[in-house]
Amino acid sequence: MKQSLQLKLSQHLTLTPQLQQSIRLLQLSTVELNQEMETFIQSNPLLERADDWDEGGGAPMGEPYESRTETTPEPAAEEREPAALDSFEEGGWWAEGAGRGGRDDDDDEEQDSRQAVAETQTLRQYLNWQLNLLPLSERDKIIVSLLIDALDDDGYLTMSVEELLAILPPELEVEVEDIEVHTALKHLQNFDPPGVGARNLSECLALQMETLPEDTPYREPAFQIVRHHLNALASRDYASLKKTLKCDDDTLRGAQQLITHLNPRPGGDFAPVDTRYVVPDVVVKKTKGIWTVSLNPDAMPRLRVNRLYADILSRNRDASHSQLSAQLQEAKWLIKNIQQRFDTILRVSQAIVDRQRHFFEHGEVAMRPLVLREIADAVGLHESTVSRVTTQKFMATPRGVYELKYFFGSHVATETGGACSATAIRALIKQLVGAENPKKPLSDSEITKLLADQGIVVARRTIAKYRESMQIPAVNLRKSI
Repeated sequence: MKQSLQLKLSQHLTLTPQLQQSIRLLQLSTVELNQEMETFIQSNPLLERADDWDEGGGAPMGEPYESRTETTPEPAAEEREPAALDSFEEGGWWAEGAGRGGRDDDDDEEQDSRQAVAETQTLRQYLNWQLNLLPLSERDKIIVSLLIDALDDDGYLTMSVEELLAILPPELEVEVEDIEVHTALKHLQNFDPPGVGARNLSECLALQMETLPEDTPYREPAFQIVRHHLNALASRDYASLKKTLKCDDDTLRGAQQLITHLNPRPGGDFAPVDTRYVVPDVVVKKTKGIWTVSLNPDAMPRLRVNRLYADILSRNRDASHSQLSAQLQEAKWLIKNIQQRFDTILRVSQAIVDRQRHFFEHGEVAMRPLVLREIADAVGLHESTVSRVTTQKFMATPRGVYELKYFFGSHVATETGGACSATAIRALIKQLVGAENPKKPLSDSEITKLLADQGIVVARRTIAKYRESMQIPAVNLRKSI
């Protein structure tokens, strides 16, 4: 085969390091961006934060190296008898009463004091502290201490008797009676918070009921419910409960309200709180009847090139300073890419606000359908870029703080030929459920018919999906006495 040389011209797209950095910065959240800036500042001596007291200290050669600075971000919100426990979690049969958030003033003070203790102690430390105050034998203290170690984060003793015996030291010669009948478990269940050491939800609530005064109204029927009929209450089988307890509506309602004041997770106040911070990237305000978007200065890192090193490089450009020259160029790229990042966020946010102005005026029911392509065409960007811009970026509005993704959603056709967004449909469902008769709540089929009367045709399955996404219980769990 004869060898030959040929020239061929072609074009191809190459991602330069600067472009790669720009894409990476664009998809970071504000908190992640600030962390990234700290890494750059530590690795590049020519990059530094501009202090508030040194506003005039810019970089040489007239370069716009300065943006804005960051501030401290502000915070933005089983197997044990599953039916009853799910009702506690999802707003089921207890939702009509006060629940954990509706205690009396005395209960609130007790809860505040317990939360103050929880800030400095774990549940096990708190229980062991109480254990050390009891005049028990060393053997009993060891047994109770091992029971405390076996508790889960909610304060329940989920291990079986056989499992507990397996972890106890053999030299203690502990029998089953020492755990179930003897003083160890009884002592643990008498500790604060009430209900700790219970083996199931029914026992947990019963232990709390026992701490109430005997003259507490509806105490006896409430005690019978938590002991023997908790699942019936969770499923709102009121007719069966009234027949079993031989009581009227008022008595059952009072017992239910008493139960809702109990705490299904006595150890929850001691659980570590995973705090997540949200710093809005943009702020929306209405000025002279027009909704406008501005960048949040607290979300923008304030960076500049170090003047001292830049002056040295401007006077000496020999090969010995090649590393500093490269770092100077990297600093310029970074500052420019940060400015470009926030400019892109601002453009996209303004385009979103222009198309969702009815939402800011009237709320969720006025949200219009919106897709990424519509915004991409409006600002002259690719859909993937808009997707990066709207992910983990937040907008502070008079109605609250929202992720930019929140304003996008699918649509449902209406009888008039228009379209209604999924967000608006969820808001309508929430309004209908909020205005329903508690004694005869609306089923998914009835909600479908009511929306159809307004010209919005939605399948019953879709209504159920939207309702579940908003954590609204099913019709039988919303029924009240």
